[in-house]
This record gives sequence, structure tokens and C-alpha cells, in this order.
Amino acid sequence: MEKEIVFRPANPDDAQAIWKILSQAIIRRKNDGSQQWQDGYPNPETVDNDIDNQWGFVLQVGDEVAVYAALIKNFEPAYEEIKGQWISHQDFLVVHRVAVSESFLGKGLVKVLFQQIEAYAVSQGIFSIKMDTNFDNLPMLKIAEKLGYVYCGKVYFRGGERLAFEKFIGG
Repeated sequence: MEKEIVFRPANPDDAQAIWKILSQAIIRRKNDGSQQWQDGYPNPETVDNDIDNQWGFVLQVGDEVAVYAALIKNFEPAYEEIKGQWISHQDFLVVHRVAVSESFLGKGLVKVLFQQIEAYAVSQGIFSIKMDTNFDNLPMLKIAEKLGYVYCGKVYFRGGERLAFEKFIGG
């Protein structure tokens, strides 16, 4: 029997598992030759901040945290100045810090995560999802393309350029 998959808000008890997942992803990015997440961000304080602000969400498989993402409503200062143009100018959900546990790589869970994020957004009356990634984060670029995210331009974080995407999911 398949293990149950649950999308839920992260809680303080999840912090250690989330940091382990992010640490694994930081190493994967480095091994892939990506510059993303090689500057001390994210870190354990980022995880604590996400949980404290109710931004952290997990995809739990059985009793194990498998995937992590931060979901932030209507707030990303870097998105205010885009070299390009967003599709919409209404309420939006920002997706940051997507990471998958080594134990669950290649099982299609990021697609499941984004399906859950879209359903969550709609349940909150939000029909725009925005995200960004580094130009050399090929797995996330493929996910954005596969899931129908539209390239909107470039935004800047901590001195680095990121490719920005949006998906309008109706409403």
C-alpha cells in the first residue's frame, strides 16, 4: 500500500528535518555546478523564520518530511523591481526554498507539491503564483517549464540575478 501524502504547514518539530533537506539541496546545487544557495543562505535561522511566520510548508510521506517550500503571501520586495513584467498585479503567492529529501528524489513529489500549492492558493482566494530561480538551477527551470510557469523577467536577490516566473491559475 502506498504511503499517505499530506501537504501541511511546517511546525517547530519539523525544523531539524527541514534543515536536513535544505542542506542536502545545497550540496546538490553545488555538485550540479550551480551558484544558487552557495552563500550561507538558506540556513537554520531561515527555517526558524519561515516556521515562525507561518511560511513553511511540507509534503509529508507517511511519517517522513519529504519536500519543503516556503509560501509567502503578497510579499517579496525583490519582485517589486522586475526587469520584465509580471502577468498579473493582484494578490499572489511566492514560492521559495523548494527542496526535496535525498530519500525522495525522482519520485515526482515536486510536481505533487506544486499541485498542492496551487490548490492551497485557490483556497486562499489567490490565483497568481510567482517564483524565481538561478539561471543555473536546471532542475527548477525544468519544473517551471513542465508545470506551465511563464518566464516574466529578472529579479535581484543579495546581489544576484534570478529568473522570475509566474503562473496564473484562474479566478
